[in-house]
Amino acid sequence: MARIPINIKTGEIEKQENLIVGIDLGTTNSLVAYSKDGETIVVEDKSGSQKLVPSVLYFDEHNNIVVGQEALEKQLIHPERTIYSVKRLMGKAYKDVGTYENQLGYKIIDTDEEQLVKVEINGSYYSPITLSAEILKALKNRVEEQLGQQVYQAVITVPAYFNDSQRQATRDAGKLAGLNVLRIVNEPTAASLAYGIGQDPEQESTIAVYDLGGGTFDLSILSIQNGIFEVLSTQGDTFLGGDDLDKAIIDYWIEQYALTIDNTIDQQTIRLEAEKAKKALSSSDIYKSTFKEKDLELTQIKFEELINPIIEKTLVHCTNALKDAELTKTDIDEIVMVGGSTRTPHVKSRVSEFFGKKVNDSMNPDEVVAMGAAIQANILAGNEKDILLIDVTPLSLGIETVGGLMDTIIPRNSKVPTRAGRQYTTSVDGQKNLKVAVYQGERDLVDDNRKLGEFILKDIPPMAAGIPKIEVRFILDADGILKVEAEELRSKVMTKVEIRSQYGISEEEMALMLISSIKNAEQDLHKRSLLEARNEGNNIVHSVARFINQNLSWLSEEEQTETKRLSANLQDKIKGDNKDNIQKAIEELNAYTAPLAEKAMDIHVSNALKGTTI
Repeated sequence: MARIPINIKTGEIEKQENLIVGIDLGTTNSLVAYSKDGETIVVEDKSGSQKLVPSVLYFDEHNNIVVGQEALEKQLIHPERTIYSVKRLMGKAYKDVGTYENQLGYKIIDTDEEQLVKVEINGSYYSPITLSAEILKALKNRVEEQLGQQVYQAVITVPAYFNDSQRQATRDAGKLAGLNVLRIVNEPTAASLAYGIGQDPEQESTIAVYDLGGGTFDLSILSIQNGIFEVLSTQGDTFLGGDDLDKAIIDYWIEQYALTIDNTIDQQTIRLEAEKAKKALSSSDIYKSTFKEKDLELTQIKFEELINPIIEKTLVHCTNALKDAELTKTDIDEIVMVGGSTRTPHVKSRVSEFFGKKVNDSMNPDEVVAMGAAIQANILAGNEKDILLIDVTPLSLGIETVGGLMDTIIPRNSKVPTRAGRQYTTSVDGQKNLKVAVYQGERDLVDDNRKLGEFILKDIPPMAAGIPKIEVRFILDADGILKVEAEELRSKVMTKVEIRSQYGISEEEMALMLISSIKNAEQDLHKRSLLEARNEGNNIVHSVARFINQNLSWLSEEEQTETKRLSANLQDKIKGDNKDNIQKAIEELNAYTAPLAEKAMDIHVSNALKGTTI
């Protein structure tokens, strides 16, 4: 297939090398790399001293954004406006991260537990997609400054355990940053490519990728045959990493030297000292320093003793991953080390001891994932003639949902053949029919995408809105023929359709659709955010009205009046075009009604238990 480089800002064809960059969008740090003339280069900053870009954003009082090292330096001064570890929030609902909130200096919003999490800064509401896009923009700008040319295509890596929602969120962030994301690649696959594993089509091997970063740990087992990477199993902990090694040192010093930590400056100072000790003990037998006029000391032997329980946790995940893959330690041909924390010699020796063979740590563990992404990008650019890529679907496929939104079911660049499904429900009481309209494209609104067809799921048994469980399934075969099924799972009522004639699309049309999606990404995100906020607000207004009617017997007049006032305020904001105003009204209504909902639950439980002997 011919590849035509197009400037996404002007829409004009560019006569230049087809450069695709590789991006490691990390929890703690991010990097961008590219391959050129047989060499893979990780891009440095202007001074040439730093390749890592801290995955941190700082918002000033006017909501101007700074990314990277400068933002990192603001953590102690303005923690409420300094955002970090965004990757942990990607594709997550509040219920998935609510317990993590007390570990953050910034505010995560609890609106609806089923909705994607939001971050509040200076009275404005941001999604992790928007925040991640800012990090990707910084990386894009860095490589463009070094090369003196525009970069508009990328391969982005994600953990192997990322689900569809998290992968789609990463794609959306790339699009918002002005990047055409050609492929989402698993981090262990990228690391393997960087080590040269799997580039020989004749090679067959089973490898373990041990990835211990600043805040996360992953162990992935991959089977590589005929240049195809298959993740056999993955285990890990999103809250286990180098930070825990630092904390073990801090806890020891506090107990050993009776230290007092009085404020955030003390916290930061002792954390930095612990980090220095950890790094120093990779090559020294002892580390000495001072804190609040007290002498501190840590020997390498004591350090190894302190971190043994943490390493042991990672080895439990290694055991579980082997079990999941139905393999033994002897089946593993190679152990690849990834992540800055694997520099610690005791980590390497314990992992080597566990698997019974020497680990492969010949590459920079911070850079290996970005380099692998750049190699994958180079393959996609057509510069690696000996490697064959599996065919993928060229444009996303999805259905229309409330408000005219496009809900993607099979993302662009998914391997074919493939199948995927999602569950939906009705929005009206007693609804008997449901129209399923199928679309192809990358825009957030169906009006901007290409309609492939529609059908109606009939004879749904009458039920209250929200009760039916309707699963829509897409089956895309190797010939590009799409079959769509819709089934009400309770009653087993089902309809299906095959979409053949309209699926084909020319390369020119596809290029124009991709350009349109990237050029309009920010506008599309605003429209989608507004529609989602309106839909969320309308659902809450209806729920509140039902709640009042069902609980008139005990709600005071004041509680009814205030609830109705806040609900009316939300209805008023829904009519406007400011999603932040809608979100604020939702938050105010939820904050007031949450205690009432708890009280209602207590009353209903009490009534249900009356006369019951326990």
